Amino acid sequence: MPKENIHPQWYNESKVYCDGKHIMTVGSTKEKLNVDIWSGNHPFFTGSQRIIDTEGRVEKFMKKYKLKNQ
Repeated sequence: MPKENIHPQWYNESKVYCDGKHIMTVGSTKEKLNVDIWSGNHPFFTGSQRIIDTEGRVEKFMKKYKLKNQ
């Protein structure tokens, strides 16, 4: 016998907030969603991402274990 009323309520117009600003509307099981990061402020999507690694992985490994490059 199937159980009834086991699914959560679905909201088609859930509002998503970041830093107190309404940024988008999505479907969710919650009426209001608060996020810290979204595509509008993430460094990868905004183009402000910096590459930190200045040495290559192989060179780093060789230096760490004091091996000679062949």
